[in-house]
Amino acid sequence: MTEAKKVEAERNELLAAHVIKNLEKRNFEACYCATAKEAVEKIISMISETATVSWGGSYSLTDTGLLDSVKQKFSVIDRDTAKTPEERTELMRKSLCSDVFLTSFNAVSEDGVVINIDGNGNRVAAITYGPTSVIAMVGMNKISKTQETALVRARTVAAPLNVHRFGRKTTGCALTGSCQDCLSQECICNVIQTLRRNPGPKGRIKVVLVGEELGF
Repeated sequence: MTEAKKVEAERNELLAAHVIKNLEKRNFEACYCATAKEAVEKIISMISETATVSWGGSYSLTDTGLLDSVKQKFSVIDRDTAKTPEERTELMRKSLCSDVFLTSFNAVSEDGVVINIDGNGNRVAAITYGPTSVIAMVGMNKISKTQETALVRARTVAAPLNVHRFGRKTTGCALTGSCQDCLSQECICNVIQTLRRNPGPKGRIKVVLVGEELGF
């Protein structure tokens, strides 16, 4: 490990400890893993063998190999197996009744407030209510200083990159890095979720912070 990487790792660990403390004050459970590999192992260990698992779209989940591991070990509800748009919608509805819902967050403020932007609303709906347990894998690149800068990150970093990922026509986001085309049918910024506190029982939403840059 280079000296620069060592300093970054130490900084991530210290910042994570601060964020975890504030997340716990807001009724979340939270922990820190230095690497994505450790985080995948940690999350797998948090899921019961008999659980039905679903998830929201997330590069953090796919790029780390978490979803591949989940599909091998658990019963899953996978919307990408649908053969028609109607079947896909039905699978997304069923995911709201899953035992475990996996996701990431678009941004988390240092004082423990979670910000998400969603197009269809299925991801933020599942995070808020429905699945028995929600586990979020969140890279330290998504930690923002304040609630205000967390929202800015979600709208000017996560949303434009997701517009590009989905190949949507709302090029105002993708080209300018800002949310400018929210009247379009292609908009992915239809719902902005602010979780000031885990609304369910203690531990329903678990946050695994990861000392690497993950997703958008």
